[in-house]
Amino acid sequence: MRYALRRAGQAAIVLVAAFTATFILLQLLPGDAILIKYDDPSLGLNAEQIEQIRVAYGADSSWWEQYWATLTGYLQGDFGYSTQYGTGVLELIAEALPATAALAGLGFVLAAVIAITIAFLSTLTPFAWLRSALRSLPGVFVSVPVFWLGILLIQVFSFGLGWVPIVGADPVAGLILPVITLAVPISAPLAQILVRSIDDVQLQPFVTVVRAKGASPSWVLWRSVARNAILPTLTIAGVLFGELIGGAVVTETVFGRAGLGRVTEQAVANQDIPVLQGIVVLAAFTFVVVNLAVDLLYPVLDPRLRRTARAARTETVPTPVEATA
Repeated sequence: MRYALRRAGQAAIVLVAAFTATFILLQLLPGDAILIKYDDPSLGLNAEQIEQIRVAYGADSSWWEQYWATLTGYLQGDFGYSTQYGTGVLELIAEALPATAALAGLGFVLAAVIAITIAFLSTLTPFAWLRSALRSLPGVFVSVPVFWLGILLIQVFSFGLGWVPIVGADPVAGLILPVITLAVPISAPLAQILVRSIDDVQLQPFVTVVRAKGASPSWVLWRSVARNAILPTLTIAGVLFGELIGGAVVTETVFGRAGLGRVTEQAVANQDIPVLQGIVVLAAFTFVVVNLAVDLLYPVLDPRLRRTARAARTETVPTPVEATA
């Protein structure tokens, strides 16, 4: 419990730091989103009316007052209002989030499948050339830009072969190419870490003992090696989740999907600061929660950590003799 509370406290500090950095970069830099939106002669607004709009959005306050008001609003679930549409930021995010969450979730699952397939096939195959080819794939995947891969898949499989429609596709078919586009670059670091972890674990003495007892290579790999090799991969998976969200935004823009990518693109074009800040804070929150979950899973998956924790508690608790003395 102490470990969980300590990690939760660290996560809260990271969130506050991310919010502060986002506030400084977006709201304190030169530029006024309200003037960009409303200081247009075609709207027929005079200076007094524009100033009233600034007061309504709190733009007339000092920067520390705006910071405190925004921070307390976020803590209460109030992300403010979009300067472009006048609707709540949470409402805009809630409408776009399901599509992005589906794309990111499926992309992560496919990335994990690709990484596991590459790692285990490269370990079990008896052919040296195939092993070398499989282990070189992550290096190729990691160097492929998301936007370039998306355009290539559209040109080949949609416009060229006509296998997967892009325009007017049903929801399931419309996810095929975006999910592949998102999964391929994410799978590369996962595969690299998993392959390296498998190689390291296979050199451990307990693996030699299991092999000496007559276990088959596949049994040793799945039952003895995989459970120990998966732990470093979990760490990099949590770190990559932030990249997964950023890749989902780029992928949605390439494929013209409605989601956080389109909302982010429009917010950047219109300098809609409340929406941009809400999306960045949401991404930071998701990233922190996923990494916190990974940290809390470590003692569950690795019994050595549980034994270490129990040993530490035993050392801190005085024995009856020491307590009497």
